[in-house]
Amino acid sequence: MADEEQELRVADDGGEDDVDDQQQGVPNLEPGNAAFRRGKFEEAIKWYTEALIAQPADPAVLLSNRCAAYCKLSERLRKIPAELSEKRAIFGLDPMSLVQLGLKDAEKLLKWRKEWPKAYLRKGSALVLLEQYEEARDAFLDGLQLDPANKALQNALRNLNADSGAQPEQENSQQQKRGKLERLDELDCTLCLKLLYSPVTTPCGHSFCRACLLEAMKHGNKCPMCRTVLFVSPRTYPVSVTLNNLIQRNFPEEYKERKVEMDAVSLGGEEILPLFVMDILLPAQRTALNIFEPRYRLMVRRVMEGNHRMGMVGLDDTTGTLTTVGCEVEIRECQLLPDGRFHIEIEGRRRFRINRTWDQDGYRVAQVQWIEDTPLEEGSSEREEVSDLLKKVSALAKLWFQRAEFLSRHDRRAIMNMVVDMAKQVENTPDISQAESFSFSIANLLHTSPQERLQLLSTTDTRERLEREMELLRQGSHECCVQ
Repeated sequence: MADEEQELRVADDGGEDDVDDQQQGVPNLEPGNAAFRRGKFEEAIKWYTEALIAQPADPAVLLSNRCAAYCKLSERLRKIPAELSEKRAIFGLDPMSLVQLGLKDAEKLLKWRKEWPKAYLRKGSALVLLEQYEEARDAFLDGLQLDPANKALQNALRNLNADSGAQPEQENSQQQKRGKLERLDELDCTLCLKLLYSPVTTPCGHSFCRACLLEAMKHGNKCPMCRTVLFVSPRTYPVSVTLNNLIQRNFPEEYKERKVEMDAVSLGGEEILPLFVMDILLPAQRTALNIFEPRYRLMVRRVMEGNHRMGMVGLDDTTGTLTTVGCEVEIRECQLLPDGRFHIEIEGRRRFRINRTWDQDGYRVAQVQWIEDTPLEEGSSEREEVSDLLKKVSALAKLWFQRAEFLSRHDRRAIMNMVVDMAKQVENTPDISQAESFSFSIANLLHTSPQERLQLLSTTDTRERLEREMELLRQGSHECCVQ
């Protein structure tokens, strides 16, 4: 067990400059600091908490050190490789919840020592991890007003401005004016420097041309302005109606010119998706998930701030690597539980093929290409064969519902609504244009292995999928059930 814990611990230590020993006579401060410097942040938090329970006359140093421990622990969780987490589940609070606790300590610290520059460093550092970059910048600047020569605050502000794209001259003016960065023309896209066209406004509040944001997100899923992590699909994200109407009404000539220019630009089919690695899900399939791992709690928080969508993939049993094909799922319901877990209900949407993956804060992110079945040419023999297969598979599916043998082994009340929905889908033989979606509706009725589901998901031949489903429906050894 000790070896496994060591394996999960990223090689970092607390650093002697991160905690203070200034306060004398405070029980548990010294062992807490010793644990912090060994990189045992959970142990350090326990020592600091026990000391705070004793209600010391001046808890400032304890609050400062515990805030640092929460932030360090959050950073460590974000650095754990996704591959390692997939081998063994990790339990505990998610990185965001840990930093929120650290931020509370920093705010309490400011009430005790408002003139201590380190209090502002603690608050700003926590806000950076919470991706509240403007508030973090304000905190660092407040601290620099008290101590302009403070190296730690200067470095923190410099790193923040470097990550958010601020220029050195802007950094100096921020300390003088304390004003936030604003565009010279708020109706210009900060990426193409032209009038906004089909403007989309991100959850962090910045607006871009839809095509510009899509191009920018091909290189990473962070806001080009403030570097907040985004899980939105620029290709389908809704246009800001108010902003779009304002531009068309007040700048009709410029808007027409931009329309002519942008109509020639085609939006690509690649997008970025966070990945939930568990099992193979099919389009239209519904299931519920209990999100308890810290990395996935963080991911779900971000997804719910965006377009409520993520990718779902499995692991190859033979190689132990990610499957190359997965299904985009939409979070239909999301409930945050008192202990920080999420209970979510998801439904499969589109299929995708993974082009490349990388780790982000402990979970997987992928650049994906959407896949669909190969279109059937009008009047072709393949189209006629698929049309004939649709009738046969539909008839077989009706027989399954007529027998309803599986209902005797389930709670009728719990699944009746789902059964009714599925029965409606096979009540009438579908049109040839609905062949792909119908084939997945049938696939969701079948009790199949992960390998079988992966095959059904991967193929782009509608006829091949329907033929396989007809075999499964005919085989008495396969049980028809609601998944």
